Amino acid sequence: MKTKKEHVEKKIKIETVAAAEPENDAAPPQDEISALKEELAAREKEAKENYDRYMRTAAELDNYRKRAARDRADIIKYGKEDLIRDILPFLDSLDRALEHKDARDAQAFRDGMALIQEQFLCCLKKHGVERIESIGADFDPNVHEALMQMESPDHEDNQVVSEMEKGYLLNGRLVRPSRVCVCKNTGKNNGWKNQEANGK
Repeated sequence: MKTKKEHVEKKIKIETVAAAEPENDAAPPQDEISALKEELAAREKEAKENYDRYMRTAAELDNYRKRAARDRADIIKYGKEDLIRDILPFLDSLDRALEHKDARDAQAFRDGMALIQEQFLCCLKKHGVERIESIGADFDPNVHEALMQMESPDHEDNQVVSEMEKGYLLNGRLVRPSRVCVCKNTGKNNGWKNQEANGK
């Protein structure tokens, strides 16, 4: 049996352990509450900064879209300005040629018109426009439009004999086909060619 002294020592030991253990229902210390408040304030500040950043980005994107729309409209409206500026000198040359036209010097007038035409074609070429050379070439449905056929002892079958309207390409893309007359020889024409080949 335990003595009275042992019972007293055991009781003291139990009370000492109980005093050392913190109570579960005790309130958190003031330092912990302050730390939580500071963290909450920091999170709120970060959220506000993120929202402000989002609003600025959204406004910048909206402004960019408006600028892009204006730029597209300006390109459509004024995109041909360089071409028009290059064409104007040729209109000036035509005006001067017509003002000084003299019926007694028709050849000089014709030569002047030919020179203006050549300069104008060079201007178009500068902007990517090229004339399709068709006469004497084989008929190509990709760039030619046949308006009529004719017999010709000077051309092979399916060759272009003449042009009604010249065709043009823009940077390799067809703008307008050449409207042409195509050779379609009969047996009679082939006989002519055979005679020419034999020297008859």
